[in-house]
Amino acid sequence: MSTRGNLFIVSAPSGAGKSSLISALLKDKPSDMQVSVSHTTRQPRPGEVNGQHYHFVTVEQFKALIAENAFFEWAEVFGNYYGTSRTVIEQTLVKGVDVFLDIDWQGGEQVKNLMPEAIGVFILPPSKAELARRLTGRGQDSQEVIDSRMAQAVAEMSHFTQYDFVIINDNFDTALDNLKAIISSQRLTCASQRHTHNDMLVDLLAN
Repeated sequence: MSTRGNLFIVSAPSGAGKSSLISALLKDKPSDMQVSVSHTTRQPRPGEVNGQHYHFVTVEQFKALIAENAFFEWAEVFGNYYGTSRTVIEQTLVKGVDVFLDIDWQGGEQVKNLMPEAIGVFILPPSKAELARRLTGRGQDSQEVIDSRMAQAVAEMSHFTQYDFVIINDNFDTALDNLKAIISSQRLTCASQRHTHNDMLVDLLAN
């Protein structure tokens, strides 16, 4: 009997490394886990592919989807809309696939309200100075955008207490190992094991 997949909410201030950690986790494209591809109204960054990194839509298209209740969660961040398809997430979890939502705390809060069993993971940078260095080093955003993101970082990071797990991304490999450990722990819970190995457990306990 296959188990239902786990829904992981992964949040962090911009530049803390959540997207890089998820990408590294899914590098070998495991069949039992995948990242959710969100819809967004922001412009694609260099190298981003429509349908792979995001579904890029217009504001009008996004608002139409909101009206249709098509999103599992959605939020407006830095003047742009982001949302996750409700139908796709639910269908994927039923197949026993773990799904990772790369979303901010506002979206995470919406998901938790709809699905309390979702597992929240918050990624923190080791310092403000390091966060500023990472944002500047991207070379993709203007200084105005970087300043705006730094101004929001403290407010965003204050929400880490709403999450089940916290990872300090000082050393990337260590942070990745921590993320893998969280996933393993969720797959080994009593509820998960009872569902996955029900027949075996019944046999073990039979008189």
